[in-house]
Amino acid sequence: MANTYRKIYLQIVFAVKNRQALLDKSWRHEVFKYIAGIINQRDHYSLAVNGTNDHIHIFFDYKPHELIEDLVREIKKASSTYIKNKNLSPFKFEWQSGYGVFSHGYREKSIIINYVMNQEEHHQKKSFRKEYMAFLSSYNIDFKEEYVFDFLE
Repeated sequence: MANTYRKIYLQIVFAVKNRQALLDKSWRHEVFKYIAGIINQRDHYSLAVNGTNDHIHIFFDYKPHELIEDLVREIKKASSTYIKNKNLSPFKFEWQSGYGVFSHGYREKSIIINYVMNQEEHHQKKSFRKEYMAFLSSYNIDFKEEYVFDFLE
């Protein structure tokens, strides 16, 4: 019987509920490390986890033994609980309900890792809203803008 071979790189993007700037710079990298650990414990392989004060990018080597929606739900649930239990945020912390997931090829791996790890620099030039809408458009994803995120202006 022939073996099965696959390499699937995914980038997941989601925001803090109402895009509130609650991911404080003083502790967010601790949460990003925790999220990388969740991914690895679930037998995927974390390549880059980073973000800014209102959203996160996760780039990882996906193993298709688990539905993406189940993985995202567990990441959000566990990381929200972690933030609450460690008293990291003085405010009620929640992730927004939606997310985006985008696939990448092997040859893009280092480019995407660099992109994810340089989020603060990137967002000095481009807002999260513009970035996310560009993702959706470049991947030819049909969407209604009013349902994408609750963007606070």
